[in-house]
Amino acid sequence: MKETTVTRFPSARLDEFATAFERDGMVVLRGHFPKATLLAWRDAFAPLLQQRIASNATAVRGENRHYITLPFTGLFADQSIFCDPDILGIVERVAGDDPVMCQLATDTPLKGSAYQDVHRDTPALFDGEAETPSFQLAVNFPLCDVTPDNGPFETTLGTHRMRAEDALAAWRDGRLPLHAITMELGDVMIRDVRALHRGTPNRTDVPRPMVVIGYSRSWYFRPEVRIDVPMAVHERLTPRAKRLLRYMPRVSELESTAVPEQYQKFAY
Repeated sequence: MKETTVTRFPSARLDEFATAFERDGMVVLRGHFPKATLLAWRDAFAPLLQQRIASNATAVRGENRHYITLPFTGLFADQSIFCDPDILGIVERVAGDDPVMCQLATDTPLKGSAYQDVHRDTPALFDGEAETPSFQLAVNFPLCDVTPDNGPFETTLGTHRMRAEDALAAWRDGRLPLHAITMELGDVMIRDVRALHRGTPNRTDVPRPMVVIGYSRSWYFRPEVRIDVPMAVHERLTPRAKRLLRYMPRVSELESTAVPEQYQKFAY
């Protein structure tokens, strides 16, 4: 039986999002995911965050800032989220047909976190050459409102199309400002990971979890990240979801104990 997908946006609107993405290196879809779904994710993530911190099984992204891979099971294996047709429509327009899903994780600053150094999340494909079209995207959505006080993502616009050294020089001499991206629960940001950006301090008493789903071009392999897909979960996936996860390892069951994060070097 052929899969059917229903998009919120007409094709022309997705084209507009892709054009804005090409210019800025990011777009934000406001109120895109149901709040009730994300609140359930937040409730499920809270004990996972505490367990991983207690086990020293997070990747530390700066003081009191933790990167944690989500287990691909239960509500975290939600095809309505990672197979969202509007998001995939934008991903395919900017990163090519038949993309690969390679990452499902979280970035969570706690009280006492600090500003990260301005960085990219991946190096250029070719040293010394001008930047190529997009090949690695991050889809981010928070599990709470993101305010100026709890650690908004700060990014530059257009630097995904600049050489890294030129972009850094432009930022350092004030020609490229950083923009703080505040978000409400339900908002979704799609970004090119080469844009210069940084995390900012969470000055509140409440963690600020931000989910990241990584999508890459069909031929691009990222050995530093992966999604372990339990066989029982894989059997229930649609053909579209299975195709997105085609390069991810299938396992009989997930590890019962916290495994240290593999993705340690994140800044370039």
